[in-house]
Amino acid sequence: MSSSTPIDSPKNISRQILALAVPALGALIAEPLFLMADSAIVGHLGVNELAGAALGTTVLQTAVGLMIFLAYATTPAVARAIGAGRPAQAMAAGRDGMWFAVVIGVLLSVLGYFGARPLVLLMGSDGVTADFAVDYIHYSLPGLTAMLLVLAATGVLRGMQDTKTPLVVATVGFGLNIVLNFALVYGAHMSVAGAGLGTSIAQWLMAAVYLWMLLPRIREQGISLAPSWAGFISTGQVGSWLMLRNLTMRAALLLTVLVATSSGTQTLAAHQLVFTIFSFLAFALDALAIAAQAMIGQELGRGDAQRVRKLTGIMSRWGIYFGAATGILLLATSWIFPMIFTPDEQIRQLTTVGLWALALSQPLCGLVFVLDGVLIGAGDARYLGLASVVNLVVYLPMLWAVLALAPEPTWAIWWIWVAFALGFMASRGVTLAVRARGTAWMRLGV
Repeated sequence: MSSSTPIDSPKNISRQILALAVPALGALIAEPLFLMADSAIVGHLGVNELAGAALGTTVLQTAVGLMIFLAYATTPAVARAIGAGRPAQAMAAGRDGMWFAVVIGVLLSVLGYFGARPLVLLMGSDGVTADFAVDYIHYSLPGLTAMLLVLAATGVLRGMQDTKTPLVVATVGFGLNIVLNFALVYGAHMSVAGAGLGTSIAQWLMAAVYLWMLLPRIREQGISLAPSWAGFISTGQVGSWLMLRNLTMRAALLLTVLVATSSGTQTLAAHQLVFTIFSFLAFALDALAIAAQAMIGQELGRGDAQRVRKLTGIMSRWGIYFGAATGILLLATSWIFPMIFTPDEQIRQLTTVGLWALALSQPLCGLVFVLDGVLIGAGDARYLGLASVVNLVVYLPMLWAVLALAPEPTWAIWWIWVAFALGFMASRGVTLAVRARGTAWMRLGV
């Protein structure tokens, strides 16, 4: 969007949001699809193989999930510089972010290679299953650096308001991953290791495509391909606060699972099904957040506080309206989704109860995701990191109350999701809204 585009035109804003959010949604689900493909292919080998691959993918998902800040740190830096009319600075920020991803990827790969077996044993696995899990991790680790490089490069393109290219690359990469895994698991008889190796190869091919696209743009700006120490440190500082944010949110999810587990097997099973629906809806809301990151970053770079404020209001309403729509749809279908996932009547009933609470929270969730994206786009990482700690502290008494006061499964699943989807999200919403209403986060220019 050029500076002459009328930011106050709702139709224009709507088109721009959709142009960024829809492709972003497709790219967001690529990584889970990679891991789902591994599980589907390995699942036909046997129970031990499938269990081992499940442990291995859990380890990788955790590592990649914590490193998502690589995309969130590069997007606002690139977007702000482009908005300020400084393409060389934008490409330098992207270059430093990608170098940071490479360094982190190499370090994690080395640690993962030597720590794979102790980690798997710590997770409670042993014997043949543990062997398969270690095989999967070892053969996946060569692709971990590529995965993180893809995250950083995706952040660069988002900052340039290009979410279509990551969608294309992710789609082709997913298809190639399936072909490679079939060939290596069954054709080369590599078993679980073949699934890990196939994913590694696919990830490196995706990373190569991004490098092929971005390196010439860096050279065109007359800047070195070597990282800037100042830019490298800046990426690390922003990333550390965003990692703190990710850690506290994952801690909240883990503690919620522990409370569900203590309430019994049926409550845990129902909780997992509700969380599956929550995760799916979160992808759609996160796509709106990505649009907010890119658009807010560029407007701040242009230095127009009035446009930033108006855009924040428009996107906040988008989040609330979209959440309300998905909430109504979820209420209407809350008895259908459980039938898809389980034949057990009691788990179906418990899942439906959990979905009611999730449906009521959707407008709030929509607002939270969008405001989170706005502040990430503004580079307000320190506040987000500190606020996430506050949110976790506020959430802990809610979980204790559920644990102490709701032992019966139906009430347990209801109050677990009231606590998480309404209580925890309300805490996040308050800290985000208070910040967004002020001006401290609106640092104009570069």
